[in-house]
This record gives sequence, C-alpha cells and structure tokens, in this order.
Amino acid sequence: FPGWGSQSSKVQIHHNTWLHFPGHNLRWILTFTLLFVHVCEIAEGIVSDTQMKSRHLHLFLPAIMGFVAATVSIVYYHNIETSNFPKLLLALFLYWIMAFVTKTIKLVRYCQDGVPFSQLRFCITGIMVILYGLLMAVEINVIRVRRYVFFMNPQKVKPPEDLQDLGVRFLQPFVNLLSKATYWWMNTLIISAHKKPVDLKAIGKLPIAMRALTNYVCLKEAYEEQKKKVADQPNRSPSIWLAMYSAFGRPILLSSTFRYLADLLGFAGPLCISGIVQGFQNTTNNTNITEKDPSNSYLSSEEFLRNVYVLAVLLFLALILQRTFLQASYYVTTETGINLRGAL
Repeated sequence: FPGWGSQSSKVQIHHNTWLHFPGHNLRWILTFTLLFVHVCEIAEGIVSDTQMKSRHLHLFLPAIMGFVAATVSIVYYHNIETSNFPKLLLALFLYWIMAFVTKTIKLVRYCQDGVPFSQLRFCITGIMVILYGLLMAVEINVIRVRRYVFFMNPQKVKPPEDLQDLGVRFLQPFVNLLSKATYWWMNTLIISAHKKPVDLKAIGKLPIAMRALTNYVCLKEAYEEQKKKVADQPNRSPSIWLAMYSAFGRPILLSSTFRYLADLLGFAGPLCISGIVQGFQNTTNNTNITEKDPSNSYLSSEEFLRNVYVLAVLLFLALILQRTFLQASYYVTTETGINLRGAL
C-alpha cells in the first residue's frame, strides 16, 4: 500500500482532487499522540529490560513494530488523501480494529493479573486503547460523510477555488498538519529563490480568504450585526472593537492558546535538567545497582521518570514542541494582523 501511494508524488498540488478528508487535523493529532505513546512504551520496555539479568525482547520489540506501523499509517493516509481515493482507507480501518482488539485483550489480561493502575505499562496500554478507538471513530466519520462504502451514491466534493486557480501558490490552508507546522510546502519557493531572484509571478496571487475585499465583507457583516443589536438602545452606538472581535476573534484566541502551550512547555527544560542532575548524583552515590525480579518487571511513572536518558529524550521533544507552538502563534498573529488591516 505505501508503494502504491508513492504515485502521489506525481500529483501536482493544484490537482482538482487534492482535498482533506473529514477529521483531517484530528487524525494527525491522534497519530502524533500515538507515536509519542509508542516512544514511551519503547522506553518503558528498555528501562525494564536493563534492570533484569537476561534480555526480554517482548518488553519493547512489539512497541517498535507498533511505532513503525503508526508511521506507515500516516504516510499511507497522506498518499490516499492527495490522490482522493478514500476506498483504500478500509485497509486502515481494519488495522485500527485489530489494534484496538489486541490492546483491549492486553488491558483485560492486566486487570485479571491484578496489575495496579499506578504501573506505567497499564496506563500506556489504556491510553492506546483510547487512541485506537478514536482513530476507528475518525474512519467511521469519513465513511459517513464521504459515503464511499455501503452507499449507492458517494458524495462528490468540489475542491476550493484556490486549488483550481494555478495562480494561487500560497498553500498553507490546504496542506496537511505536519506541512503546516514545518512550512514544508515552501521548500519549492525557497529553492527557486536561491537560484534566481523571486518576482511577483513566482509568489502568485493571494488566496481568497486573505484578500482585503473578503476580510472587509467579513468585518462589515460583523459591524452590521452590532448595529442591529444596539438599534433599540438610543444611548449606545455600535462598537468597532466588538465587530473586530466577532470577525477575527477565533484566530486571536488560537494564537493565544498556542502561546500559552509554548510557555507551559518552557517549564519542561528546567524540570528535566534538574532531574538529570539529580539522577547523576544518585548514580554516583549509589554504586550498588539492584536488579528487578523478572516475574515483576513493571515500572511506576516515578521510577520511569528517574531515568536520565528518559528525561533527556523528553527534554528534546519538549523543546521541539515548544518552538513549534511558538512559531505557530507568531504565524497566526501575523496573518490575522494582515487580514485585519486589510479589512479596516
């Protein structure tokens, strides 16, 4: 299936079938979360394995295979989406069902064996059951909305006007979530600008949503709503501030949310570094390392987070995520400011 999907590289970005399926952003967020949980599962298995006398590959090898499968699934989904061939999503749907069933069986077995909820492996398995269930729900929603199976008349979706216009080269609203976060779609423009000076033709036209006329109409409608609300109150006049908030408040709130998340992730650096320093101090002071009983190889969250290598990986991931949220906040703020100035 991924081999078949490689043909999507031949599909031009302005192809009239290049559309997002329902739940596009949610699917990417769930898959990124699933990948992170798989990383935690791999780390938990390796840490547990290092504390035993013999090797136990079953503690981390299935998690590595699950990580690879989750990576392949999102690549496969991207290729299907760019080719607009939703019938092949049935393969993903079957995979989510099998993964959900097997993880549920594993969780039930943990309950039967009396594994407490405080053990990290139990929590990871429970989170995976929830994630696989949500991914199943996303697939069911695609079937319901696009009506591509079990329905006589599949839904025909018209692509946005911007994608049908070859003059529009600003593709931030139309690319997938990963490309939005990394601005990967701009590589072509950057490479061409490195070879020769960029002119207005290479930059292309603005998309409809960013044009001054579009934003003017949006602000004017919001202002007209304000006039209707205060029509019965002679002592009040319509507020341009409330109209601006009504028209452009949602991206402003989104930008603020991204900034708050970035600021919260800023605490991860000092906490992880403090844990790493404390972990090295404990290792230096305690020369005797106790090995765990193979019959009880479970780790608690506290024991897991005392490992300096785990903290180093968490620090790396937290810094990347922090910069991503910060950059997203800057971008949304700048774009909203441009649209607002154009509207005014």
